Amino acid sequence: MNAAKRLEIFTRFRAANPSPKTELEYTTPFELLIAVLLSAQATDVSVNKATRLLYPVANTPAKILALGVDELASYIRTIGLFRTKAKNVIATCQILLEQHGGEVPRDRESLEALPGVGRKTANVVMNTAFGEPTMAVDTHIFRVSNRTGIAPGKNVDIVEQKLLKFIPKEFLHDAHHWLILHGRYTCTARKPQCWNCMIADLCDYKDKSPMPAVV
Repeated sequence: MNAAKRLEIFTRFRAANPSPKTELEYTTPFELLIAVLLSAQATDVSVNKATRLLYPVANTPAKILALGVDELASYIRTIGLFRTKAKNVIATCQILLEQHGGEVPRDRESLEALPGVGRKTANVVMNTAFGEPTMAVDTHIFRVSNRTGIAPGKNVDIVEQKLLKFIPKEFLHDAHHWLILHGRYTCTARKPQCWNCMIADLCDYKDKSPMPAVV
């Protein structure tokens, strides 16, 4: 895919959705960090259901730490791997209080040092909470990048580096959200809705799906 096509793709994404947002519900960087940590191998919908109950009770490192692992687990038990995540969240809260004054750090090294926080989670927090032009490559972004030809790569690290290199700088901050939403609702894994895709004419995917027949 050439630069002109990529420019047009992201121009269309921006025109259709000028201010894309994460579907995770949060009001502070800390709430976002915990929501993203909980979202690993879980849907945003399931995380939001849990945090709607949790955050009115405890939404700071000190308050969640005071809950302890077992009580925290009772709030998030509907989320996959909830026991492991509860332990990681408690450990993260302790580190935030002891090493960062209860605040979420803005740098990658400090974020990735938190239990349960990998590169993808750090990228989401840096981008969404702090406005950094990072690229968190999840399964949706990996699929869209390869299927469309925007930034093909054999693993998430290669795709991330290619996206950061190929996407015009004016689009970098919001590109993460546009690609996720496109993969979640249009360029889906099993049955991509090519017939309803705003970038179908620019996409390199050869086996484009036709519009379903009306019964």
